[in-house]
Amino acid sequence: VQLQASGGGLVQTGGSLKLSCAVSGLTFTRYAVGWFRQAPGKEREFVAGISWGGIRTTYADSVKGRVTISRDNAKNTVYTVYLQMNNLKPEDTAVYYCAADLYGDGGYMNERDMEYWGKGTQVTVSS
Repeated sequence: VQLQASGGGLVQTGGSLKLSCAVSGLTFTRYAVGWFRQAPGKEREFVAGISWGGIRTTYADSVKGRVTISRDNAKNTVYTVYLQMNNLKPEDTAVYYCAADLYGDGGYMNERDMEYWGKGTQVTVSS
């Protein structure tokens, strides 16, 4: 099982970024996916989650209205989950991680419940 996050970078306040998470190795398994982030000196926190079919999505209050999570299950072996982030703020600066929850339904996710994690991608928002 592999999760590969990408799409991070440096943007100015108010800018946008679209993160991608490619999930492979879970071909015959239905799973929810969550995005988390960890800023320097802070604990990792939940950002957004999506159910297997994409019907249910959940957002942290800190990003609600600025972030959209979606997924593309069209390919048979590699599924992709996206995190579109708009109106970015300096406080959004963090390393962003995607993770798979084999038993989740797309609701709020606790990092302890996630079975698989990808390496993070850095998002830096300059003021």
